[in-house]
Amino acid sequence: MALYPYTLQPVDLNLTEDEFRQAQLQLFDANNQNLTKITPKTWAILAVIVVLAILGLIFVRGYSTIIFWLMLVGVVIYLLACTYGLKWYVKREFEKQMASQSMPPEMQQIKLGVQQHGVVMSMPAPNMPAMPRGYNQPLVRSSGMQQAVIKWDSVTNWQETPDYIFMMFDVKNPKTGESQQGSQIVPKRLAHQKFPIDTLRHHLQQNIGKAGFDLTDKPTDKYFPENN
Repeated sequence: MALYPYTLQPVDLNLTEDEFRQAQLQLFDANNQNLTKITPKTWAILAVIVVLAILGLIFVRGYSTIIFWLMLVGVVIYLLACTYGLKWYVKREFEKQMASQSMPPEMQQIKLGVQQHGVVMSMPAPNMPAMPRGYNQPLVRSSGMQQAVIKWDSVTNWQETPDYIFMMFDVKNPKTGESQQGSQIVPKRLAHQKFPIDTLRHHLQQNIGKAGFDLTDKPTDKYFPENN
């Protein structure tokens, strides 16, 4: 048996609307783990404030201690705002964007496979979008299905969460020369259908490198673009 097996034929994706939204939330969480991270410099400043406040409470008496209590309260409020408040606000805004997004209908019909040269995408021929340069050509047609291959060197970045692998790819339109972005969600449950998740991960690590990309600029539009 090969160390990294490939698919003999594409596997049905069968992505549901619930999975689509769950995937977006997991991607958001994975790429915003540092959102509430406090830098060492900030910790040092907070430590100085706390030390000064404690010294003030020890050596100062009377109403003058109020300012030192306020310093301690201010540190606590700052930490709560950074660790919970900011994350809650950003996630709320993200969920607002998600509410306006819907899963592209062709994602229910698409089939995926993994080969040494890239990821195979297959779907009924009438639903297959025009594939610009960056995909293996010509497209293969058989039994009413149409296939294209996302070459590994067309993948710009990727991310992995507990239940999904995400890929971003960048190709050029041969007519306009403009760069076009696309994305693909791969549920790990496909492993039960003999989809080689480990092979996909191996090629992504080998050709693209470490997993990770940010969602700071319109996350759902950037990684889950609507069809035009």
